[in-house]
Amino acid sequence: MRLFLDQDSAYSWGVARKAKSSGKSPKRGSWADRVLAPYRWLRKWLFRLVLILVVVVLGGVGWFSVMNPGQTPYMRAEARRLGAPVDHIWVPLAAVAPVMARSVVAAEDANFCLHWGFDMEAIRTALEEGSGRGASTISQQVVKNVYLWQGRNWTRKALEAVITPVVEAMWSKRRIVEVYLNVAEFDEGVFGVDAAAQHYFGVAPANLSPVQAARLAAVLPSPKTRSAANPSRRLARRAAGIMDGAETIRQDRRAACFED
Repeated sequence: MRLFLDQDSAYSWGVARKAKSSGKSPKRGSWADRVLAPYRWLRKWLFRLVLILVVVVLGGVGWFSVMNPGQTPYMRAEARRLGAPVDHIWVPLAAVAPVMARSVVAAEDANFCLHWGFDMEAIRTALEEGSGRGASTISQQVVKNVYLWQGRNWTRKALEAVITPVVEAMWSKRRIVEVYLNVAEFDEGVFGVDAAAQHYFGVAPANLSPVQAARLAAVLPSPKTRSAANPSRRLARRAAGIMDGAETIRQDRRAACFED
C-alpha cells in the first residue's frame, strides 16, 4: 500500500513540477486567459457571421445574374398596401426598344458605362449642392429594389454600398439595365417596362417610340405623381431633354456597354 501511495505522490509531484516549469497551472488558466476568453469568443463568432454574410451576398448576387428576380420586396409591399396584385411581367432586354434603355440611362445615370457602381463625379456635385439628388446610379437602384428596402437610412445605405460593387463585378452592364427596366416603378402598382408600355401607350415595349421611351424615363423619379400619357409641361420639357441625351450617348458610344 505504501508503494502505491509513494507512486501517486511522485506522479502528482511530477505534474506540478512540469506545470510550474511551463508557467501554467494544471487546472486553471492564467488571469489573462480568463479575461480575454470572452473577447476571443466574440471575435470567433464575428468572423463566422461575416463569413456567412459574404456567402449569402455572393450567392444572392450570383443567383440573379442568371435567374430573373420575381416580385421584389417593394412590389410585395405595394400589393399589400393596394390590396391587389401589382402589374408586372418580365421581358428580356432583347424584346425592348433600344431607345428605351438609352432613355433610362440618359435620365438616371448618363455615365453608367464609365463607372463601377458609384458615380463619384455625381456624388461630389450632389455634396457641393447639399443634396443627394442625382447621385444614385442605376446599379445602386437595382440593388435597392432587388435586395433591400425603400427609404433613406444608414443601414440600407451601408448594405447598398457593400452589395453594389459585387453586382458590378458579377453582372454585365447589360444585365443590370435589363433588371432595372423590369423592376422599376412607372406608376402606382405598375412595375417594369412591359407593364408600363401597355399601361400608358397600349404597345409592346419593343414598339416604344423615342418620345414614349423618353416620357417613361421622365416619370421614374416620382412615378406616383407623374403621368407619361398625360405629361405636364414640365415633364414634357424633361422628356425632350432625355430624348436629346439618349441620342447623345448613342452617338458618343456611352451606350455601348449595354447594347453590344
